[in-house]
Amino acid sequence: MSSAPIRTLLIANRGEIARRIIRTAHEMGIRTVAVFAEPDRLSPHVLEADVSIPLKGETALETYLDREEILRAAEWQGADAIHPGYGFLSERASFARAVQAAGLTWVGPPPDAITTMGDKVLAKQTAADAAVPTLPWALLAGDDPAAWTAQVAAVPFPLIVKAAAGGGGRGMRLVHEPDALAEAVLAAQREAASSFGNATVYAETWVPAGRHIEIQVLADAHGNIVHLGERECSIQRRHQKLVEEAPSTAVDPTLRHQMTEAAMGLARAIGYEGLGTVEFLVDDSGDSPAFWFLEMNTRLQVEHPVTEAITGLDLVRLQLQVAQGEPLPMTQSDIHFRGHAVEVRVCAEDPAAGWLPSTGRITRWEPGPTPGVRYDAGVLSGSWVSPHYDSLLAKAIAFADTRIEASARLARALRELTIHGVTTNREYLYDVLTSDDFRDGLTRTDFVDRHPPLPDWPEGEDQPMERQWQRFNAVTGPHLAAVALVAQRRRRAASPWPFVPSGWRNVGGRTTELQPGSAFWQLLDAPVGFASQSITYRSQGRDWHVSYTHVSRDHPLERARRLEAVRRGDPAVADAIYSVAISGPTGSTTTLVELVPVEEADGSATVVVHFGRRGHRCTVHWEGTTWYVNSPLGQSRFDEVPPFSSAERVESSGGPVAPVPGRVVAVNVAAGDQVEAGDTLVVLEAMKVEHRVTTPGPATVLEVLVASGDTVDAHQLLVRLESREVPADPHPESDR
Repeated sequence: MSSAPIRTLLIANRGEIARRIIRTAHEMGIRTVAVFAEPDRLSPHVLEADVSIPLKGETALETYLDREEILRAAEWQGADAIHPGYGFLSERASFARAVQAAGLTWVGPPPDAITTMGDKVLAKQTAADAAVPTLPWALLAGDDPAAWTAQVAAVPFPLIVKAAAGGGGRGMRLVHEPDALAEAVLAAQREAASSFGNATVYAETWVPAGRHIEIQVLADAHGNIVHLGERECSIQRRHQKLVEEAPSTAVDPTLRHQMTEAAMGLARAIGYEGLGTVEFLVDDSGDSPAFWFLEMNTRLQVEHPVTEAITGLDLVRLQLQVAQGEPLPMTQSDIHFRGHAVEVRVCAEDPAAGWLPSTGRITRWEPGPTPGVRYDAGVLSGSWVSPHYDSLLAKAIAFADTRIEASARLARALRELTIHGVTTNREYLYDVLTSDDFRDGLTRTDFVDRHPPLPDWPEGEDQPMERQWQRFNAVTGPHLAAVALVAQRRRRAASPWPFVPSGWRNVGGRTTELQPGSAFWQLLDAPVGFASQSITYRSQGRDWHVSYTHVSRDHPLERARRLEAVRRGDPAVADAIYSVAISGPTGSTTTLVELVPVEEADGSATVVVHFGRRGHRCTVHWEGTTWYVNSPLGQSRFDEVPPFSSAERVESSGGPVAPVPGRVVAVNVAAGDQVEAGDTLVVLEAMKVEHRVTTPGPATVLEVLVASGDTVDAHQLLVRLESREVPADPHPESDR
């Protein structure tokens, strides 16, 4: 480690972690230099650094992984240190050596330690030599599937294939049976080569319901080492973490002592310096918990804020101090743990659609007012989410005296967070934090399998109508009413003929008249105007028809509002009570709705919506014909369907299309091939994750329209297919 003070720091990263490093560096009086790819030109980290340097290109390989270009930027700006953040070049020993060879300070561990722990195979061997427990594993060498089967003979199924140079959940495939091994190895090799430049993979025993527990360690160049407690990161999708917390509910003092000693022992064995994380898999299903070494991340972790919250330490500051050659400012006895912290990763992805990433412009980003919540965000209103990089938008971290308080605070903050323009996992994260299993600490690695994300309006017997109706009554109904009535107020205010009812047409349309004599009218027991207007909105791929009729001045509720206004001395007369009928996936309902304006601005309105007997404060935002509603109930998006559009949209493409923008990494078929339902046709990579495009049924491949390496847009046709009928079985099962 260098002993020279750091005066100018180049951050070789982007997004929220670049902003996080810039914040601490500025507090220490250090000048900061940001680098950026073209899609990040106006990103927050670029705007907040003292100076920013463009990199040539758009993809990660062309920009943030181009070490020569980054070193040239550091030389040009007179930087004397480089902080790699996490991901990208943070665990490339060759880059660390190049930084040091250029006479710069490397904010990270010694390159030899990165080499040892960066090769997961070598790391396992080193851990075993240091008496750290490891799971059964085997290197998958060569390119012969038969050899792979022989190599894993001592590793029981199910097993998991992992990238030897991997991290962040990439280059990993779960294999339940030997027949699926070859495809998993090929996919893991391909993803590992793309993400890390190294296609080496190995197999390891899979523990289906363990806990992912990691120990934060910190060492200096003077032989001092401490641990900063544990974090639990068991709630994962696609082997990537969603929720992290500290401390873990599964770790008692005895287990904590065993794991922290093992972690520090491993760090000592490799001469570690700086900040690092030793990850373990814990099986707490028996009477005596067992743990095994998984890997060591030789960098700052995404989830470091929860450790900062319970220790009161700034881990980036400590990294920079150690990099300057300073001794640790504390000993183990000086470190005290207080309270509980929970972090969630807010990502641009759609959990209900197989975690497909979402790209585009974030039109609105507004955290709420809940105290005790920290946001490490890489985006602002107006930021562009590119398919070239990770889907992580921000981390939200809540701290409180107890776990229950921290998770409740974070759940409330998620409900208050306004995100418009891209689809995110926010609602799923809220569901996780408020679930009984999370509350009870049952957060093992199978959590997402046991609590899968579900569409808002799923079909099938496994999702009874009662669940759908509860969600409609709780969220969608009030939000739809708010949108429809705010839209009505806007049209009425803009009408050149105020005497004409809002939404009036001189030709037929989709208007649904409310008929007197129905049970609803008998319930009201009062005359109501019959000029009903109707609007159709699309949400979650389903159409919702909203009809509303202004209640007449003779209705008892309207008269009561008028009398109340007179008693208050308010010259304004209540004019916001409607009967609203909504029909959609759950059926139909009709109720009284009162709309009370609170404030209105360009593009938004805040109103109180009394939906039946319940009042909800809703903020309605509109962007053209797209409407967003945010309230304590959550967030909804509705797209207005033009009155003269076709009721049904017919799409005929002749084959599967790209679900997201991305890059083609594999084409598995050729013209003339016969394919069956579920066969993989094309593999796409978007936001560092592979997506398999499969065939819906038996078909013949007529034409392949893409090749490996091509960049494709969302909804672009990939393969042209012709459906193929399968002959009926002449001897069905019932006849045998």
